[in-house]
Amino acid sequence: MTDPLFTPLTVRSMHLPNRVVMAPMGQGKAPGGMPDPGYADYFARRAQGGVGLIVSGATAIDHPAAPLDENEPHFHGPALAEWARAVAAVHAAGGRIMPQLAHAGLQGLAPVTPPWSGIGPSAVWMPAAALGQPADTGRIEGAPMTLADIDAVIAAFAQAATDAARIGFDGIEIHGAHGFLIDQFLWHHTNRRTDHYGQERARFAAEIVAACRAAVGPDLPISFRISQFKMTDYAARLADSPQELETLIRPLVDAGVDLFDCSLRRFWRAEFDGSAMNLAGWIKQVGGRPTIAGGGIGLAKTAMEYGEEGIYATVAESSLAHLDDVRERIVRGEFDLIALGRSILGDAAWAAKVRDGAHDTLQPYRPELLIGLN
Repeated sequence: MTDPLFTPLTVRSMHLPNRVVMAPMGQGKAPGGMPDPGYADYFARRAQGGVGLIVSGATAIDHPAAPLDENEPHFHGPALAEWARAVAAVHAAGGRIMPQLAHAGLQGLAPVTPPWSGIGPSAVWMPAAALGQPADTGRIEGAPMTLADIDAVIAAFAQAATDAARIGFDGIEIHGAHGFLIDQFLWHHTNRRTDHYGQERARFAAEIVAACRAAVGPDLPISFRISQFKMTDYAARLADSPQELETLIRPLVDAGVDLFDCSLRRFWRAEFDGSAMNLAGWIKQVGGRPTIAGGGIGLAKTAMEYGEEGIYATVAESSLAHLDDVRERIVRGEFDLIALGRSILGDAAWAAKVRDGAHDTLQPYRPELLIGLN
């Protein structure tokens, strides 16, 4: 029988050979926003290793407050030449790649506070306490975004989408998860506006999607990264019921989203009472679009929650024990693709080895790989 993990999938003009996605992960290897020249080979090795789709880590659109910090790659200006090299290298290796277009907003993640002022829907900083830092200590004060600010960010996303299509990317991903700017509009805790961007929390995201769709035309796929949790608040939730979730997802589908990249932390966790489906399953059900599910896939200690102290500083052994569960969920239509982070950092050839049955040669994740380009 054909392994469900290695069946093809088509999303608009993008034809994927299998269901394995390299999850977006930022290495912080772009001083001043210029991507390290090693990115091209780093991504190409994963394409050679059989990954069906690569999604870059967050890349900052052309807006003064967009980068998370001074080492996040830009997606404008001179940085585009390096991204063009990465696209060419991935395509030469037979792969497909999307950039993750992002604006950090009032994010509490940066290890070193950037020198620019942040902006957000309601000037509410994302807390930093979950990272072991005193909450918001030393953070730059932001301001509620004006309508002119909103228009400028939307235009910057659209320009980034235009550039991605011109360079030859196979699609784009819009970062609407983990407490970044778009997610700050989606979450009631950080969006306290009284205008229509507060009354309709998905409106800002939908306007960005619509502008990107207009920029790239009808064929290029648009993915939207989404999560309930924030990187500094794992208990946060955008929606407590399928009905609340649908009010956020439907406007994005109507605006032009083709694929939802669902960051779950634990792929097996049921999202709402009364059903075993995870978030990716529910988003597919209410939105009618394919979804990506990720969280612990390929690792031996899948029960360990992400964000637990020392998790990224711990060697994680490979395991395929839960892949039959993943396969069954794909077959029954709960979700369509799987995203792997640490598993593919640990072994660039993870997909090919699983496909070919070379399970005993899979390599573990090692902490030094998180900040490298190996």
